[in-house]
Amino acid sequence: MAPLSVSVRWLNEHLADEDLVVVDATNHLPVPTDGPYVPESGAQTYRAEHIPGALFADLLGDFADPAAAEPWTAPDHERFAAAAGTLGIGDGARVVVYDQHDGFWATRFWWHLRYEGFDSVTILDGGLPAWKAAGFEVTDVVPEPTPRTFTGTRRPELIRSTEEIAANLEDEGTILVNVLDEATYRGEVDTYARRGHIPGSINLPVFTLRDPETGTLRPLEELREEFEKAGLLDEGTRVVTYCGGGIAATGVAHALALAGRDDVAVYDGSMTAWAGNPDLPLVIGDSPR
Repeated sequence: MAPLSVSVRWLNEHLADEDLVVVDATNHLPVPTDGPYVPESGAQTYRAEHIPGALFADLLGDFADPAAAEPWTAPDHERFAAAAGTLGIGDGARVVVYDQHDGFWATRFWWHLRYEGFDSVTILDGGLPAWKAAGFEVTDVVPEPTPRTFTGTRRPELIRSTEEIAANLEDEGTILVNVLDEATYRGEVDTYARRGHIPGSINLPVFTLRDPETGTLRPLEELREEFEKAGLLDEGTRVVTYCGGGIAATGVAHALALAGRDDVAVYDGSMTAWAGNPDLPLVIGDSPR
């Protein structure tokens, strides 16, 4: 098992390791002035500057289901394995993932690799902003990957579908965690097709996990204390995280893994899929129910 997180100083010292594959997993999600969010690939900003030797993982393209209604939907295993192998991710490789923003695109790719059965993957804490803040070099030189064979086996327990969430709303052994901001959770803003949160879900905003000044994760002991208070580390429970489109939810899943809970599942469709179906219930206000 690879460490779940490494510092920019560690990565700088190991950039020349032959088995190390560094991946930029950036997407952009501009805040709309009118209408829904429209995701954008991070390929252009990757080409402008990235960590030396880093390759780009297209979460909107190669690593998504082209036939799905929602962006970033996990593709079939064969499509993912082919795209990963082309990047040099596979047998004998260690992977460090980062992005250019708040880290949740990186944790999405971290989660997706684990879902597909690949454990030798870690997150660069603080991502590209922390790398640059430390004074380390960036480049616009795009390297050629060395292809590998990806042979992972899927872990279906790490993902949930809309149908599975809807069928288990009364399951007291499962804690459903909404990781969006409080206003969106309470249904005070029109971010998705309908307002509110999934019945029974608690709120743990993912943005509270990071130091706002450095962009790195807060001390693990602080996070573990919050997770314990929410019951997320209780033995015998199952934890499922969700957000708007299955991206930020992986940030909480990664933090929980750091706290010792590496079995957290992600609702891939999240609020985009749930709120888009008028037959599914939503709750307005603070109460989980």
